[in-house]
Amino acid sequence: MACFCEVIGFACLVALLMSFSNKAPYQLKLAIFAIGSGAIVLVCMPFMIFRPKDYRNALIPAWSCRQLCKALGVTMEVRGLENIRKDSGGVVLINHQSCLDLCVLAHLWPVVGRATVVAKREILYLPFFGIGSWMWGTLFINRSRKHDSINALQKESKAINERNCKLLLFPEGTRNSLETLLPFKKGSFHIAVQSQCPIQPVVVSKYWFLNAENKTFRQGHVLIQILPEISAAGYTKDEIDSLIEETHNVMQAEYCKLSQEAKAINSKKHV
Repeated sequence: MACFCEVIGFACLVALLMSFSNKAPYQLKLAIFAIGSGAIVLVCMPFMIFRPKDYRNALIPAWSCRQLCKALGVTMEVRGLENIRKDSGGVVLINHQSCLDLCVLAHLWPVVGRATVVAKREILYLPFFGIGSWMWGTLFINRSRKHDSINALQKESKAINERNCKLLLFPEGTRNSLETLLPFKKGSFHIAVQSQCPIQPVVVSKYWFLNAENKTFRQGHVLIQILPEISAAGYTKDEIDSLIEETHNVMQAEYCKLSQEAKAINSKKHV
C-alpha cells in the first residue's frame, strides 16, 4: 500500500513540475493524468470491496483526482449549487470535451447526490480505472448494440425514481472541443421522459488551455455552471425532439457565455 501511495505522490509531484511550464509536452501531461488517475483508483480499490457498486466508493478517488488536476495547473470552479435537489432523482447532462472531463465529474460527484455515470463499455477494460468505475456503480453500455444499450438504460431509469439517483450523461455522445455544442443524442431524453424526471443541465466552459491540434496543455481555469432543472413532466416520446431542442438551446447559450468568461480568465493567466 505504501508503494502505491508513493506512486500517487510521485505523479502529483511530476504533474506539479510540469504545470510550471507551458512548453511541457502535451502527451506527457496527459500520460501523467492517466497514470495518476489509475494509481488513485488502485490505491482506493481495497476499500471499495465492502460496498460494491455504491456511489460513495468514488468520493475519495474524486477528491484525489481534484488534487491531481490542481497539480497539473488546472483549477475548476463550480457554480449554481443552489439549483441541485439532492433528495430527488434526475438526468444530469454535461457537455463532453476531453479526458479531463473526469475532473469535472470529480467536482460534481460530492454535490449532486446519489450519482451514477453512463459510459461506453470500453472504459471497463482500462487498467485499474475500469474496475474502479464498476465498483462505484458506473453503467457501461455497448454503443454498437443499440438494443442492449436501450434496455440497460431503461433498467437504470427505474432507479431514478426508486432510489432518487442522478444519472450523469454526455448527450453529445463524443468529445467536442468546438465553440458550439454538437447535436444531442436521444437516449438520455428517452430516460427523462420514461421516468418523468427533471433534466439538470451542467455546462462546462471550453478548455482554452488545452489544444489537441497544437499539442498544448497549459495552466488553466474551468467554469462549471449547474443550471436550473428542465421539467420533462408531461412530455411523451413523440415530443422528445421538442425537449431536446429546449435543452440544447439553454446549454448552448450558457456555453457561449461561460466560455467567453473563461477565455478572459485564461488569457490573464497566460500574459
